[in-house]
Amino acid sequence: MLKIISWILLASSFVAYSSDEVLSIDRIVPNSFGLAFPNESNTQPEQSDFQVNNFVLMSNEVGERWAVVTLTNLASGSRSLTNKHLMALVANGQRIIPIEFSQNFKADETLSLTINFGESKFPLLSVYSRPTI
Repeated sequence: MLKIISWILLASSFVAYSSDEVLSIDRIVPNSFGLAFPNESNTQPEQSDFQVNNFVLMSNEVGERWAVVTLTNLASGSRSLTNKHLMALVANGQRIIPIEFSQNFKADETLSLTINFGESKFPLLSVYSRPTI
């Protein structure tokens, strides 16, 4: 009997743990959505040849913040996108960069990437780049 109870408790703890890691879509943000948080320190992503076309924001119960971001390489040659080329605006006005990553793009290529922005108490509101073109 004690073994059965132990197995039930163990199984229920795995279920509870795994449900915390499931990502839920927070919302899909239209391109016309505007925000006006102050940015006194002028925090911006590095300039690049990448344009954010759209994004879907996601999170889980433990505060992980993710986004599926569709980007286009505006250059006529291959380019490498890194975490320094993107930034997210958080609901407290803070700007954050994603966890380190790198993705190669061909000329004029458009790709959707799932990007991790780490953990935050506040949700993501926007994801953006700073195209040079």
